[in-house]
Amino acid sequence: MPARRRMPDRQAWSLSSRVTTCLSGLPPTCGDARLQSLSASGSLHNTPPCYAIYITGLVLKWVKSLGGLEAIAKRNHAKADLVYKTIDESGGFYRGHANKEARSMMNIPFRLPSEELEDAFASESKKNDLIGLKGHRSVGGMRASLYNALDVKAAESLTQFMREFQKKHG
Repeated sequence: MPARRRMPDRQAWSLSSRVTTCLSGLPPTCGDARLQSLSASGSLHNTPPCYAIYITGLVLKWVKSLGGLEAIAKRNHAKADLVYKTIDESGGFYRGHANKEARSMMNIPFRLPSEELEDAFASESKKNDLIGLKGHRSVGGMRASLYNALDVKAAESLTQFMREFQKKHG
């Protein structure tokens, strides 16, 4: 069995470009704390999840470019308000599951008057590049997912489709 190698002193460390990229943009204590623990223990702990850290950095830069968390919250409220307004103004053609005070801004489940109409809605929505609206197979119905990356224009397209579908089938 080969002898266990000791961690070199921190001054001698030469981090690869991948690890440097992985740790760049994080507060110094995050990266330093990990490197200090490696040095202090003389061991190689778990490899930092570089890809996850990299992706998190990209997402945080994107959030910042949109104006921060307040801007994201405002955008999410606008998207949800569009879809809920369409449901509420449909005269019962679209029926939401949740009480108004418990509505989600991210996932909006709703039903149509019949399963046949739900199947037609899912089929026609795909033809209009609106995908992933079919609800869970054990629950049925529809589900509009308005995640952070979805633009307000996509919610506008969905509500326009919903109004047109109701005119055609309602």
